[in-house]
Amino acid sequence: MMIYWIALAALAATWLFSWKLGQGQARAIIAGGQRMHSLPGHYGSYSALWAVVPALMVLLVWSIFQPLVIDGMIVANLPQEKQGLEDLFLNALVNDIRNMSIGNAVRDVDDPVVIAAAAQVGDWQSTSNILLTVLIAALVVLGLVISRRQIAPELRARNRVERFVMVLLVMSSTIAVITTIGIVMSLLYESIEFFRRVPFYEFLFGLHWSPQTALRADQVGGSGSFGAIPIFMGTLLISTIALAIAAPIGLFSAIYMAEFSSPRARSVIKPLLEILAGVPTVVYGFFAALLVAPLLRDSGATLGIGIDSESALAAGLVMGVMIIPFVSSLSDDVITAVPRSLREGSYGLGATRAETIRQVIVPAALPGIVGALLLAASRAIGETMIVVMAAGLTANLTANPFEAVTTVTVQIVTLLTGDQEFDSAKTLSAFALGLLLFVVTLALNVLALRIVRKYREKYD
Repeated sequence: MMIYWIALAALAATWLFSWKLGQGQARAIIAGGQRMHSLPGHYGSYSALWAVVPALMVLLVWSIFQPLVIDGMIVANLPQEKQGLEDLFLNALVNDIRNMSIGNAVRDVDDPVVIAAAAQVGDWQSTSNILLTVLIAALVVLGLVISRRQIAPELRARNRVERFVMVLLVMSSTIAVITTIGIVMSLLYESIEFFRRVPFYEFLFGLHWSPQTALRADQVGGSGSFGAIPIFMGTLLISTIALAIAAPIGLFSAIYMAEFSSPRARSVIKPLLEILAGVPTVVYGFFAALLVAPLLRDSGATLGIGIDSESALAAGLVMGVMIIPFVSSLSDDVITAVPRSLREGSYGLGATRAETIRQVIVPAALPGIVGALLLAASRAIGETMIVVMAAGLTANLTANPFEAVTTVTVQIVTLLTGDQEFDSAKTLSAFALGLLLFVVTLALNVLALRIVRKYREKYD
């Protein structure tokens, strides 16, 4: 793995060197009295592309296929009785050989077959690294030679560089689209497998969630109940509490920063608020579990109210603090974008600042504010760590914020971390939950987009 990082660093240095070389050659031609089609920087970029891109593509292909080739060579050189092992044991043996070749501890440290194969793997790795180095160096030199010969006054370097950038952007967009399609298709495939075992209506409208399924025919207490209503009720309850905290605080702070604060105060307050978005969620989880939840429990006991140690209220309060920046920052940008002429027209008609904000600015910025709230809601629905640490894992069908509940994302994590078989209904239910969560968040995003498009104001 180290050889790849070294190669990437060398290619980065090569990019800079070849860019300087191509730029210098173009400037030398200009100094000689000839007129170039493009700027010297374009010729530098053209030279750098020729020197680095082919080598980078070879490095990418090599990093993908080299481990597969070496694994195939390991298996081919094993004794006949080792080659006949089941796939699971054969893969474990290959992993042991690979680990021993890089000095990591393995199980069969005294096995002569593993020792001999590990030595061979080390030799193959060394040979592979040498071949990769030579090939990359040859491609870099060849690219520099080709680009140096092509740099001339008639070369349309800018057009070629821009065409390459366009192809790169299209490829990036295509990869993003294909990745999204792959995620959706994988969720659909596994969800269909789940719904073949559990009826769709039972999953969507069931009131009891207990996904423990029996591993044996004589096992007790493992029948499995897959009613998702309690999970989505918990998700809705915690998200509602979080939005009840984040929406007013975030909106009022945005109005203050945009309309009342001085530029100096705004330059301090806005970054401080946005720091909240950069705090890891596990830190919020610790804060909720160690401070907020015990404080709520003790306060409830003092007032005679029973509040569980893990409650939806604790998770919702902390989650609300976490998503405040989503509301405040986006709302602030939207409010700031409202044209100055609307404010001055309102003041000219005799309206006060408060009336202007309430009757002119907020209505004009309403689509963006609603979009910010829906984005914050999507973020709250997808949160996991805070719920695990502050609200628990119990799937309760309740609207009481003082009780422990769970959410969809927490259950997905729980279902995929266990000793259950992958093709069991318990494991497959995680994909059904993921698909349903995907549909819900997609619907929220589409709703936000429709609201913004419908009520967007266009100003001159």
